[in-house]
Amino acid sequence: MSHSAAQWNAFIKEIIGNRIVFTIKDEGGIPTSTNIDGETSMPFWSLKSRAEKIIENIPSYSRFQVYEISLNDIINKWLKGLENDGLFVGVNWSGIKAKGYDINPAEVLDRIQYEHNLFD
Repeated sequence: MSHSAAQWNAFIKEIIGNRIVFTIKDEGGIPTSTNIDGETSMPFWSLKSRAEKIIENIPSYSRFQVYEISLNDIINKWLKGLENDGLFVGVNWSGIKAKGYDINPAEVLDRIQYEHNLFD
């Protein structure tokens, strides 16, 4: 399993287990990044410590703060908004270049619903 696939699997399991998602923001809002495929993504992490590590290790994010979002809000508000805006979900970006999986919001929702049903 690739590093990105492992991050994707960890993301889903951790957000379902903890019922919370994290991103980062500053006075300008939440950052986005466009990948080599031309997909623009907004980053989200499954653990606060993952988001904090990006702030600590990426100079361009040094003034950002961790922002917490409930799983319920991600499911009912954020994923729909990202889809409407044509944005992807950046999943557990890591490393010195903050890289990771970029997933269509509808796929994220489908996976959350599928995995959640396994735990019911």
